Amino acid sequence: MRLLPRSPRSASGTIALLAAGALLLTACSGATVKPGPPASADGTGFATTALTPPGKGAVASFTWSLYAEPQSLDYALAYDYPPNTVLANVCEQLLRVTPDMKIEPGLATGFTNPDPRTWVYTLREGVKFHDGSTMTADDVVASLTRHLLPATGSAWGSAFKNVVAVSKTGPMQVTITLSKPDALLNELLAASPGTVESAAYLEKAGKDYGSPSGGVDCTGPYAIDRWTQGDSITLRKNPAYWDTALTPKADKVKFVFIGDSAARANGWLSGAVDGGYMVPSASLAQLGGTDKGKVYFGPNTAAADLAVLDLQGTLRDLKVRQALSLAIDRPGLIKSAAGGVGVPAKAPAARDAWGLAPERTAGYFSQLPEPVQDVAKAKQLIAEAGAGGKHLVMATSSLAPEISVVGNAVQAAGREIGLDVELRPVAPDAYTALFTDPGARAGIDLVVTNGYDNTPDPLEFYQSLRTGDFANYAGWSDPEYDSLFDQAVGTTDPAARADLTARLQQIAVRELPSIPLYEAPFSVFLGSRITGAPAGIAQLYYPWAATIGAAR
Repeated sequence: MRLLPRSPRSASGTIALLAAGALLLTACSGATVKPGPPASADGTGFATTALTPPGKGAVASFTWSLYAEPQSLDYALAYDYPPNTVLANVCEQLLRVTPDMKIEPGLATGFTNPDPRTWVYTLREGVKFHDGSTMTADDVVASLTRHLLPATGSAWGSAFKNVVAVSKTGPMQVTITLSKPDALLNELLAASPGTVESAAYLEKAGKDYGSPSGGVDCTGPYAIDRWTQGDSITLRKNPAYWDTALTPKADKVKFVFIGDSAARANGWLSGAVDGGYMVPSASLAQLGGTDKGKVYFGPNTAAADLAVLDLQGTLRDLKVRQALSLAIDRPGLIKSAAGGVGVPAKAPAARDAWGLAPERTAGYFSQLPEPVQDVAKAKQLIAEAGAGGKHLVMATSSLAPEISVVGNAVQAAGREIGLDVELRPVAPDAYTALFTDPGARAGIDLVVTNGYDNTPDPLEFYQSLRTGDFANYAGWSDPEYDSLFDQAVGTTDPAARADLTARLQQIAVRELPSIPLYEAPFSVFLGSRITGAPAGIAQLYYPWAATIGAAR
């Protein structure tokens, strides 16, 4: 599957046509997760697993493909797959997302919440940056407060919207003071917002921080060895890494930039590249039949959706949104856009986004209507809305094949029920701008998106539909929804917060400010000489390269 551009969802991530699968493994810590054979995924024809078989020994090096070169390795700007895939092995956060989508201690050994507006973090002793200096509370304060500075231009600024102060309250203690309760902020400290960088290095690098010339100086199992622009990034093993359970098995990791999806697959088949995440859907059959390696599917927090960009035109009437949803052939879309690997989406956020309360997920989703195709009902709704023959515009682009596939399917569905759906081609850069520039969305009603959660809390996704949120593209507003969100974000008990989020989900499905399409699992290809990588989307923050070793 080819990546689509990033779709900021406040604190949640980018868009790519990916998504679900069941969480099949559990563990008490990311360092001790035990992999097992993929279990059957009932009725889907594919199976998911959190981890691939463990590496059996050391390898000198391996090569990994990225679909694009990172624009920056500044953690404050890391809002897409390429930079986070690299940084997951170089920089670390106060907390850590594990392969089975749990949150565990990271550079903080623990935290307390003494009152609803205060979070206190105890830092891990003896952690070294790559330059050999020791991490202190000063480094944490400097790292987190960068997100609050307008000059930084942090992509994660909204995660800190309720932060009053980040303070050093002891040699190895940091306290965050809030203007109002915010449980999401604590969880997001397991993602880019919680990254810790050397304060001295930040000052030294200045505006060059995160660039090929400026580099970074973090605490992860690998350090940047070389960044050759337009070609590759090479990491070297950190011999002083603090977490002995994740001591790297490879001395070096080389990331190569391969934009063309067919070329990526050919690189794996030829053995020139050892592996890579986000396997192109068009290559799944070919890669599934090779003896050069294996495709694994893992947990994903994303679902492909149709984001409504304009609620003042044809889609203003809920009946029209409902009709369009009913007209879409989701099984057919899964075959054509996801290589047949996926399930129809019942909600805008995927099932795997519910790692917060996995035991409750099935119950929450059982309360939602099945996403069936019912053209007759759709035509009836169009008639009731008086929308027959009305015009709407959907953006499409050559950026990725899936964009056009989904666009064609929506256009066909609209035609069948009496809607005139115009597909408006936009350049790749302009398509990306749809998610960052309100002016770029003028005259466009729909766009295909897939905003993933960085954490196992679906509230992160549903924050994007709150009134006034940056990623609430059409300005949808519902007082009941906003009230429930405010209750949920201030609730620290995971089960209670999940129950409130389930009510938000029901409203979103009822009102359709975003139309769910399908869920597909995350994917990774491992060449025949290596194994051990996490298979799911947790690779964005978990030090996945450290677990890769020899297959034999």
